[in-house]
Amino acid sequence: MASPGAAGAASRPTLFARLIKIEHSVYALPFAYAGAFLAAGGWPTAGQLVWITLAMVGARSAAMALNRLIDAGIDARNPRTAERELPAGRLGRREVGVFTLVSVALLVVAAFNRSEPCRYLWPIPLAAFVVYPYTKRFTWFCHYFLGLTLGLAPAAAWIAVTGSVSLEAWLLFFAVGLWVGGFDVLYAVFDVDFDREQGLHSLPVTAGERASILVAALSHVATVALLAAVGGLAGLDWIYWAGLIVCAALLAWPHVDIARRGLREVGMGFMSVNGAVGLLYGAVVVLATVVG
Repeated sequence: MASPGAAGAASRPTLFARLIKIEHSVYALPFAYAGAFLAAGGWPTAGQLVWITLAMVGARSAAMALNRLIDAGIDARNPRTAERELPAGRLGRREVGVFTLVSVALLVVAAFNRSEPCRYLWPIPLAAFVVYPYTKRFTWFCHYFLGLTLGLAPAAAWIAVTGSVSLEAWLLFFAVGLWVGGFDVLYAVFDVDFDREQGLHSLPVTAGERASILVAALSHVATVALLAAVGGLAGLDWIYWAGLIVCAALLAWPHVDIARRGLREVGMGFMSVNGAVGLLYGAVVVLATVVG
């Protein structure tokens, strides 16, 4: 295990990668690609893929950096998050602020190189990135606000390819919102005592642990139903449906495990499973639209 000194000596790129939790890109980027491939009915152009990828890099980096800046005080008081880069002093607020501005600039440049609506719609995700960290201060709906913010990824990619939005794009938007919101509810259970002490809002604080676990499970059932509707509307073949069955099984497994052993015994393992769901769904859509 690395010592605190080793962590403090990490390179700046490594610290910024930790700041934005680069490994969590699996929650939004595969769905952005799914939106792009579904919108194109196959391979988008190389230019579309490049600019969508750059827009996602800029958007996600800005979103995470803003979240860390706005929540730095809360993170410093929470033993679980006190060692994050800002509260631990390994990164300064000014340099994270500059990183945020550069990330926003990348998002804007990418938006201006896609369809015309993207040139005017980029302030919508940026506003969501700013608002989200404050939602936990006044509403339990914060989990689903986060989910819908990530749900903008496939909808934005759809618009980037076609210049318009369709019913499938809306369904993807809500599917991602419920998927992310569901596992964020589970994540919040681990902070319920701290949140109560600090006067923060979450579904576990409002409704209790058992009710929150049930809501998370129902959210994921609804996610699968919405993704099934996407496949039906898009007329996708057996590849999509076989992949969706596997995705549904992966989504179901943590809930079965939690019911059997309890959430605290399962720990954060459900986060890795949900990451696998994002990667698998993105791959399934690519195969279904290109090969099917």
